[in-house]
Amino acid sequence: MPSSTFPSLAASRRLPNAWDLVAIVCVFAALMSVAHVARGTWVPLSAPDATAVSLDPSNLPNYAVRTTMRMFAALVASLLFTFTYATAAAKSRRAGLVMVPVLDILQSVPILGFLTFTVVFFMNLFPGQVLGLELAAIFAIFTSQAWNMAFSMYQSLTTVPRDLEEASYSFHLSAWQRFWRLEVPFAMPGLVWNTMMSMSGGWFFVVASEAISVGDNTWSLPGIGSYVALALQKSDIRAVFYAIATMLLVILAYDQLLFRPLVAWSAKFRFETTAGATADDPWMLKLIRRTRLLGALGDAVAGLFNRVSGLRMSLARPKPEAMRKPPSRAVDVVFYAATAAAIALALWEIVSFVSASLTWSDLGTAVLLGSFTMIRVIVLMIVATLIWVPIGVWLGLRPVWARRAQPLAQFLAAFPANLLFPPFVLFIVYFHLNTDIWLTPLMVLGTQWYILFNVIAGAAAFPGDLREAAANFRIGGLLWWRKVIIPGIMSYYVTGAITASGGSWNAAIVAEVASWGDTHLAAHGLGAYIADATSAGDMHKVVLGVVVMSAYVIMFNRVLWRPLYAYASRRLTLA
Repeated sequence: MPSSTFPSLAASRRLPNAWDLVAIVCVFAALMSVAHVARGTWVPLSAPDATAVSLDPSNLPNYAVRTTMRMFAALVASLLFTFTYATAAAKSRRAGLVMVPVLDILQSVPILGFLTFTVVFFMNLFPGQVLGLELAAIFAIFTSQAWNMAFSMYQSLTTVPRDLEEASYSFHLSAWQRFWRLEVPFAMPGLVWNTMMSMSGGWFFVVASEAISVGDNTWSLPGIGSYVALALQKSDIRAVFYAIATMLLVILAYDQLLFRPLVAWSAKFRFETTAGATADDPWMLKLIRRTRLLGALGDAVAGLFNRVSGLRMSLARPKPEAMRKPPSRAVDVVFYAATAAAIALALWEIVSFVSASLTWSDLGTAVLLGSFTMIRVIVLMIVATLIWVPIGVWLGLRPVWARRAQPLAQFLAAFPANLLFPPFVLFIVYFHLNTDIWLTPLMVLGTQWYILFNVIAGAAAFPGDLREAAANFRIGGLLWWRKVIIPGIMSYYVTGAITASGGSWNAAIVAEVASWGDTHLAAHGLGAYIADATSAGDMHKVVLGVVVMSAYVIMFNRVLWRPLYAYASRRLTLA
């Protein structure tokens, strides 16, 4: 239809509206913020304000921008890691046998264990520059985000329904097309919720990543984390409340501007044959659709994605499982032998390093302290499961309420345990309580949210036709939980539980050692052992503690979570 027929309509298409002007202002403000943060990373460490942190509340907007930029930089790296590492582990049976246990180990390594070795590496890359510290902080935040997202992606790729796989074979999709047209959309609802959890996990450890202390050296990067660390050191309760308020505002901002639109957008990828429960689109998503500038950018990105995802980048079309050749036993033997040799070499290097200054009694001490921490983790996992699985199912089946609770859940998940040290320390000292028991609740901050977010994602992705079938057969009460919803969300719950257990071990580093002013409390556990070794710069004890912690996590996953995960995967793929 020619535009001259409706001149007013043609003019409205050419002229920007008020929302376009708002979008332009927001885009330029974001670019200026990025430029401001980038400019501060190239200054030398000796510059007056390079690593200076002040408790003046007027600095908090600048600190909030710098911390948020670090977290989003780490999030981009986590997404790249997720789409490569998790995909390789899910696509290759042999690679998965090695890469999944390695992922278990990586998620159990505490953030202080990474900082001990990576700070020196990144500072040597950019000697005398703030950029080295910035990269070390971003990498530390990355280690609190990536594993959860990778496990979510791996779970989705290994539980794609059989009928969807057969449909992709019928349409002659290449491996590249199948990945972007089937597997990534199927994984998207769970990945979006786990991305939110990863952002909150980054906040949880932002204090340790921005206020870095290794041995006698201490560095601070301007940010909310270093602001909190300084406030705790000076026992300034007013500054702590300022930091909490700033965190809340930042979380509300990126929840409204980013995650609410993403959750609404990912809902269209739910696997179901009947219409499920939906909620109104959030205001930001409506604004993007009404704004010509953002709409044009979105169309351009979508067009580019369609062209890239449509490429046939595979010489041979993937074959259905029934047509695939059985794996070669000879290749398996060679692969297992090479893997065993690599593991033996790594263990030999670790034993050689640790035995240089430690004895068998040190190993026994670490193992005993690890058993104390494991008991705390098991108790908290049971409590978190009993509390958050029913709540997560209720929220996931009601999208309207899920969106209402979304910012609150993100804020609570992001709340650093350090900010609860003052009331806990004062409470324990005043009543002369046992630190081994009463410091334990601090660990729950790193445990429960992985379960909650994954259960919400699983319930939100639960097919509506199965809910209708259960309602038609009048299945309710305990039978509905046992036969309908628990099997439906089991793979999501196990994914959350695996990352929750790893998060609990990480949280032990900050939860088993608490201080407020001149009062220092410590519980008996492996977290306190590693924290004390890191503060003292004792690399041998740090390595021993990390290795023992990794062994506990792998044992726990192999004995409990992996069998449950395999069972849930078989139930879902055969459904």
